Amino acid sequence: MLEKIFKLQAHGTTVRTEVLAGITTFLTMAYIIFVNPNVLAKTGMDHGAVFVATCIAAAIGSFIMGFYANLPVALAPGMGLNAFFTYTVVMQLGHTWQTALACVFFSGVLFIIVSLLRIREWLINAIPDALKKSIAAGIGGFLAFIALQSAGIIVDADGVLVRMGSIISFAPLMTALCLFLIIAFVHYRVPGSVMLAILIVSVLGILFGHNSMPESLVAAPPSLAPTFMQLDFKSALEPAMFSIIFAFFFVDLFDTAGTLIGVTERGGLVKDGKIPNLKKALLADSGATVVGAMLGTSNTTSFIESASGVAMGGRTGLMAVVTGVLFLLATFFSPLAGMVPSYATAGAILYVSVLMMYTVGEIDWHDITEAAPVAITFLAIPLTYSIADGITLGFISYTLVKLICGRWRELNIGVIVLAAILLARLIWVHG
Repeated sequence: MLEKIFKLQAHGTTVRTEVLAGITTFLTMAYIIFVNPNVLAKTGMDHGAVFVATCIAAAIGSFIMGFYANLPVALAPGMGLNAFFTYTVVMQLGHTWQTALACVFFSGVLFIIVSLLRIREWLINAIPDALKKSIAAGIGGFLAFIALQSAGIIVDADGVLVRMGSIISFAPLMTALCLFLIIAFVHYRVPGSVMLAILIVSVLGILFGHNSMPESLVAAPPSLAPTFMQLDFKSALEPAMFSIIFAFFFVDLFDTAGTLIGVTERGGLVKDGKIPNLKKALLADSGATVVGAMLGTSNTTSFIESASGVAMGGRTGLMAVVTGVLFLLATFFSPLAGMVPSYATAGAILYVSVLMMYTVGEIDWHDITEAAPVAITFLAIPLTYSIADGITLGFISYTLVKLICGRWRELNIGVIVLAAILLARLIWVHG
């Protein structure tokens, strides 16, 4: 049956290899079941419900990718998008988390429409590589800023906005320890590096009396009722929310495209420059976002950590299905997630931010017409505390710089149209 569904022999793999690859992928991704509830709970969402929503959304997304697209790519609620959900849409702009969930839902629907209408290639190809890379790096900077704040390493300050906090207090020290443990574990190829570091720091917090040990590590999954189908569709359809929906959609689209390209190339699955079952893969990703929003979590997206499973030999959707099964089993370990403090997850977020910033090295810094818009985007995302505003300034500056420098031929109609729309959005929101 497995051979018929996943075509294991044709891909040069076995059930044992796919299972081991799925376990490896889960171990590298499992940090999200600790981090995502901690991030979204700051909006007022129920921590236990978000934990279950995170696990189920990851499982469903991975199942769809595995059975439908037959690709070795696992899904879960994505970093960066959950930060945008919490810190920008809810905490900065003042919208309710119910409205934010509805925006996530509509961004997923828009993603489905784009995938079905075959305009995804136009959208992906229309955006210059420099902007794609700067957006990824900017989100990395945004995550780093959030993590440093969460740990108390950066604090509010009158006159200069922020300053360094007391770095020798317990939380900053544990955040730094978590980050350095992850780096060391990754360097020495320790399985489940991120999750292991989080658990070590959490246990140290218990030993020093800063957080408490749960009564048991295994328990029935918390109720999903506090977040299930709690979307405020009416508020999300107000004109002011369209830019937020677009931001969710835009980041999810390019995050997914980049992950699919990276993972499939690593596994030798790309043929003639094309990703197999790309349409199905994009539908799996967008469908998972819609389902995740109904359950009560931010955008569910393809995880680049799937490359760890591919490195172990995973070549088919069976790897993703195994990962999904493990996410379902994880719902019974909610007490474990509840004992993880914010300073532990801050260390993990810092590590993820490092991974996202590598794209800066791929920029042509000798070309000022490329470098300047990249720098503006990279700096604007964390400093405006908004992915949407950073993307807006990036597109507008890229278009203006190319026009001013007489290199308008390098602009395509897609960039011009998007820049015009985002300029109107900038005037509407901040005018």
